[in-house]
Amino acid sequence: MNIFRILGDISHLLAIIILLLKILKSKSCAGISGKSQILFALVFTTRYLDLFTNFISVYNTVMKVIFLICAYVTVYMIYVKFRKTFDSENDSFRLEFLLVPVTGLSFLENHSFTPLEILWTFSIYLESVAILPQLFMISKTGEAETITTHYLFFLGLYRALYIANWVWRYHTENFYDQIAVVSGVVQTIFYCDFFYLYVTKVLKGKKLSLPMPV
Repeated sequence: MNIFRILGDISHLLAIIILLLKILKSKSCAGISGKSQILFALVFTTRYLDLFTNFISVYNTVMKVIFLICAYVTVYMIYVKFRKTFDSENDSFRLEFLLVPVTGLSFLENHSFTPLEILWTFSIYLESVAILPQLFMISKTGEAETITTHYLFFLGLYRALYIANWVWRYHTENFYDQIAVVSGVVQTIFYCDFFYLYVTKVLKGKKLSLPMPV
């Protein structure tokens, strides 16, 4: 554990809490991609199967359980409790374009060819692209609510902090996980344009608007 890992986990948890509070307070999931939330739930499910086989620490176990619960509560609220407010027309990204290549890559490039390791690798690859349906939805509608942009900012910050965590671990522990690092860098790159818009618009009190696709 190091400060970057802890701050990354806090940022990740804060992003999820912001999203849940947004849905609960507004009683609406407008502007939120249900498909991205399904992918994140799948990420946590396939990554945290080791809850039943390995105990690392109380902190590790508690965080895994919280992320799993929050992921499925979010999916429930979008597709069940507040389904009438869900914008399915604009949440139209085709998940097979992500799931098929991610599944194939997890079988081809992993640390060891065992069920748990393949599923863990799948979760790492999938997390790097799970936000794409949400970003696609924003680009399609042309704008995003301020609270949704806060959620995306802290989600992106979590990945950026994890890159710092990997750099720290490499220098202090000589530890390097190529799969996690490369996937994390790819995921952070997806947020770069959003970070710029967040700083130049949202933090100045302006609504995040994008050019509408032709």
